[in-house]
Amino acid sequence: MSRTGEDDGDLAPASPPRRRDRTQWAAVTAVALALLFAGGAVTVASAERKEAPATPGTLSADAGFARDMAVHHQQAVEMSFIVRDRTRNEEVRRLAYDIANTQANQRGMMLGWLDLWGLPKIESGVEPMTWMGMGGSGDTGPLDGALMPGMATNAQLDRLRRASGREAEVLYLKLMTEHHRGGVHMAEGCVQKCSVDIERNLAQGMVDAQKSEMLLMADMLAKRGA
Repeated sequence: MSRTGEDDGDLAPASPPRRRDRTQWAAVTAVALALLFAGGAVTVASAERKEAPATPGTLSADAGFARDMAVHHQQAVEMSFIVRDRTRNEEVRRLAYDIANTQANQRGMMLGWLDLWGLPKIESGVEPMTWMGMGGSGDTGPLDGALMPGMATNAQLDRLRRASGREAEVLYLKLMTEHHRGGVHMAEGCVQKCSVDIERNLAQGMVDAQKSEMLLMADMLAKRGA
């Protein structure tokens, strides 16, 4: 056996360990940098959480809007169910179904937030719309059911229950247009005053959707000569 072969066998493994050392060093450096960046991200996230608003108070715009709009939505759901029983027109029935379904779901969300915040769904001694600086703004006073802008009175609801066919359709479309107009006003107030992002986003969604439905209802009224 030649010495050259022995020397070659002894020297051959010497180079790979140096490559492994460089590879391991690169890996350790990468892990260290990752931990450094992760630590920075945690610090930033912690700072953001500290700056986030606390749970809304019972007299806050967030709580006031959730309470008032839940009541406002409930009447829209009620009117929509009434007209579905008073007409066979599929266009009106479909609109009524969409409004009832959408506003019932949104109402559930707002009441759920109040539960999450540990706040009452009804705040005694606080008039509707106080959070907007408009306490007691019902069109004909709370005793007739018009607690907030755009809400129908009890007399108007009774008239809708007695109507049928085209008369019920026209009355519903007119009442719901005013109802939406009042709802948009309230939702825009929340967009400006509410501090909880998810609630403010919902309010903006209400503004956009109800403005669109108001245009649709205007076309439907025009078709009926109203």
